[in-house]
Amino acid sequence: MQIDLVKHPGGVFSPVNDSDLERLQRFRNGETYTAEIKLTRHPAHHRKAFAFFQFCFDHWSADHAGYECSDEHTQKEEFRKNLTILAGFFDVVTTIRGETKVRAKSLSFSSMDQDEFSRCYSALINAAIKHVFAGTKDPQILNQLQSYF
Repeated sequence: MQIDLVKHPGGVFSPVNDSDLERLQRFRNGETYTAEIKLTRHPAHHRKAFAFFQFCFDHWSADHAGYECSDEHTQKEEFRKNLTILAGFFDVVTTIRGETKVRAKSLSFSSMDQDEFSRCYSALINAAIKHVFAGTKDPQILNQLQSYF
């Protein structure tokens, strides 16, 4: 069972919503239970990262992505993965043929905690400045880029 909790002063946790409160009623007072507590990532931060990917992709444009014959979704996904790798967030894997490849780490909630995601987001900005926005002089684009810091 997964229940979202909020921590209050004094070490007391309470459910975030009423439906979770109802689910907790099945547990008896005074009994000992084991729980794994995980700090969840802020959804707005996750959305901001994907808006940043879109901003970078739009600036880079589909023509430069190297997948001109692919649909736009595929191009965006490949761009996102490449920028994530350039930011240093990747896994090295060996294929069935024995080839070594790098694969972008997943940015999903279950794959990265908030601390790692924050480090990744910062590295994505640095990688984009170096590889996507290098030489950009347009003040409007630079102001928009700065809004993601």
